[in-house]
Amino acid sequence: MEEDTEDESRFSSLCFINEHIGFQGTIKSSPSDFIVTEINEQGQLVNETIDEPVLVNKMLPELSNFAKKPKLDLQNLSFEDRSNQENTSPVCSNGDQNHQSDSEKNTIDDRTSKHEEENVDVLRSFLDGKTNESLNKFACQIKEKWNSKTESSEPFPEFSLGRILDKNQRASLHSAVRQKFPFLITVGKNSEIVVKPNLEYKELCHLVSEEEALDFFKYLDAKKENSKFTFKPDANKDHRKAVHHFVNKKFGNLVETKSFPEQNYSASNPNTVITVRFREKTRKRGKRSLVECREGKIVHTAFTLQKENLEMFEAVGFLAIKLGVIPSDFSYAGLKDKKAITYQAMVVRKVTPERLKNIEKEIEKKRMNVSNIRSVSESLRLGQLKGNHFDIVIRNLKSKENDSANLRERIWEAIENVKTKGFVNYYGPQRFGKGRKVHTDQIGLALLKSEMVKAVKLFLTPEDLEDPVNKAKTFFLQTEDAKGTLSLMPEFKVRERALLEALHRFGMTEEGCTQAWFSFPHSMRIFYIHAYSSKIWNEAVSYRLATYGSKVVEGDLICLDEDIDEHFPSSKVHLVTEEEEAASTYAIHQVVLPVLGYNIQYPANKVGQWYREILSRDGLQTCRFKVPALKLNVPGCYRQILKHPHRLSFQLMGDLGTDVTMPGFSKDEAAGSLLISFDLDASCYATVCLREIMKHDV
Repeated sequence: MEEDTEDESRFSSLCFINEHIGFQGTIKSSPSDFIVTEINEQGQLVNETIDEPVLVNKMLPELSNFAKKPKLDLQNLSFEDRSNQENTSPVCSNGDQNHQSDSEKNTIDDRTSKHEEENVDVLRSFLDGKTNESLNKFACQIKEKWNSKTESSEPFPEFSLGRILDKNQRASLHSAVRQKFPFLITVGKNSEIVVKPNLEYKELCHLVSEEEALDFFKYLDAKKENSKFTFKPDANKDHRKAVHHFVNKKFGNLVETKSFPEQNYSASNPNTVITVRFREKTRKRGKRSLVECREGKIVHTAFTLQKENLEMFEAVGFLAIKLGVIPSDFSYAGLKDKKAITYQAMVVRKVTPERLKNIEKEIEKKRMNVSNIRSVSESLRLGQLKGNHFDIVIRNLKSKENDSANLRERIWEAIENVKTKGFVNYYGPQRFGKGRKVHTDQIGLALLKSEMVKAVKLFLTPEDLEDPVNKAKTFFLQTEDAKGTLSLMPEFKVRERALLEALHRFGMTEEGCTQAWFSFPHSMRIFYIHAYSSKIWNEAVSYRLATYGSKVVEGDLICLDEDIDEHFPSSKVHLVTEEEEAASTYAIHQVVLPVLGYNIQYPANKVGQWYREILSRDGLQTCRFKVPALKLNVPGCYRQILKHPHRLSFQLMGDLGTDVTMPGFSKDEAAGSLLISFDLDASCYATVCLREIMKHDV
């Protein structure tokens, strides 16, 4: 079996729980030798026909029975579908709406006027006549001061609207003021609302027209999910870059910008438009509002993705380009192997089932297929699966060196042992970037220490290969020229190109690199942090087993629940007492170890001390496992140190005592091979289970 020497040394500390001899063989000779099929929460294989979910519109009659009289929705007052009035005007649109009839435009104009009137009504209802008049006068003074040619060095004045005790009234008043006067901002001081000039508005007016600046800040304040704002068409690349830089520097945590050719783009009309959209929020399960359900604002389409020999983030990036969305619009329950044929559930936002079906033939060229396409009500969450089913072929079977026993008996012995005793539940090497010069956990450690430039350089570190991708990475590390590297980086490297585009926009500074990480979806940013936590967990398990073996000792952490996953709370974790150790109350399969985070407890024995020493070694003594600059919070969790495969079966093929061969393989091709099938719980690794069976790194 071929092995990478770096990975071999990296994982040499991993131990075994069984005492059988094992055997040798080769896995992943081809992607078809390693087939992974996700098992959803209902226990179904996702490549089979999925039971139809209850669609949102089917629930609406029941929901409407409980709906209270709607309150005035100030967030939607002034930017409800202000879309495409003219190609040369700023627009705010929803989803895929690109065209409107004159009647639709008139309706929107009427609606906007009504909303502006409602803003005025809100101000009148909360402010007395004198305060309302003073507010208008204050706004006029600010505009006059800005429009005057003589700049004053005096600080800008502030205006108090007084104290508003009711929290909801304060929120309504904040929004009403900002919508009526986008060039002003409101600040809360205890229960008082203070109005100030919006200096960012003034700065933007140096780049775009006053009309665009007004509408842009109205758009920002409305915070209408799934809406877009488009600046006027612009043929000047340097000017567009300045607008991109301003918006991302000031509001990069809230919105993102992209440039698109104008609809009638040509050599004679080289105009490009900058579109702004809100970044995706992390939604708590079950928190969709009745209004959102009723209006069907967000379309969610579920499907099963089949991919072959393709990294998952690359697959998502390719799908995003074809569908005209961004990678963070995709959600999934778990990551899947690259060198394999994998089937997994996915949900994409803002894409209808029909649009997804339209690209089926295009994505087949990229070794992908989609099936089970249907509408659903919400996105998927990481970990929202029961597990995975594996069908694996192990080739080139042979006995261990100096082992004269019958190979068939060795295989049977190994499989039966693991069925009975389980395997050490390590995170697999693919989680860390098997065979790579820089592993994902190294990037995660840099992010945890807020070393953003270092993390970027680690991500763009080349392998020792002479191909276009690694040549581009080498060029970047030598020059830090993001624009030049972009011209060298192949189109299919979606993540690398996204990062480089952001670096070109923001620069190779700590702040610039921080902004560049936002070109990745949240799930990918946090993936690197999790990789570091996973690496430490692997080392902790090895230390625990080397120190105490299979005996449950005082200070161990156990979980009493029969059916547990990694995300059970600390309240369900129990510290083993001295008396419980003496009475052998618990078994080794009940022992859990913490995966690093801010909300976990450590074992109260040598293992807990080991954790603290490792954090000190890595410079994380005071780390709270939060990276505010990247909006990353890692609470941590607990993971069982042992796991068992389920529904395990195997079949020997070729010259090992049977004439049975796999479909698609000739008898000669299948000689000396083992077909093994089993299910694993979520977050368990087939390669780790095989390693325990074979007693050999795979």
